[in-house]
Amino acid sequence: MILYLHGFRSSPLSMKSRLLAAQMQALGREAQWLCPQLPASPKLAIELALSLLKDVPAQELAKELTIIGSSLGGYYATWLAEQLGCRAVLLNPAIVPLIDLEQHVGVTTEFHSDQPFEFKREYIDELRAFAVEKITQPQRYFLIAATGDEVLDYRDMLAHYQGAQQCVIDGSDHGISDFAAYLAPVLAFCGIPTDAAR
Repeated sequence: MILYLHGFRSSPLSMKSRLLAAQMQALGREAQWLCPQLPASPKLAIELALSLLKDVPAQELAKELTIIGSSLGGYYATWLAEQLGCRAVLLNPAIVPLIDLEQHVGVTTEFHSDQPFEFKREYIDELRAFAVEKITQPQRYFLIAATGDEVLDYRDMLAHYQGAQQCVIDGSDHGISDFAAYLAPVLAFCGIPTDAAR
């Protein structure tokens, strides 16, 4: 099972989530794909993620679930993986979003719909509750970090996920516009082999 958590201002319509959803469908595993629209509130985003998993027994979560998180979704995925004992794939994850998101307090729009939403100052405090100082089981993590990320510094990601499986992309960008090339290794880490990954 895969739970995909998109980034700030993003949605299930992001290129990465659509590529993954299409691949899961092609493999006949669409029932094992979850990709919710996350609310702006970090507290509500985490509650939504947990509610989607509430009927899955804890031992199954640890064995069967992988959370894929992009940018801010990577920050959430890390906290959830630590709580649930599952695997996580981090795509240019935010490490200290309190600093990065301070400038976005106020009303803004979603990238894929221009739908307005408000990022409130209190959400910065909510983010603090989900900080992970140090990951406990690096082998459960797979980091994909692009040196050309124009939003976040890939070196912070490498340091934070030290000991984890790491794929450093030379160049690319924050959205990992060449993500199609990394579908197979991502799904393989999730325990879902594709022909290309075998």
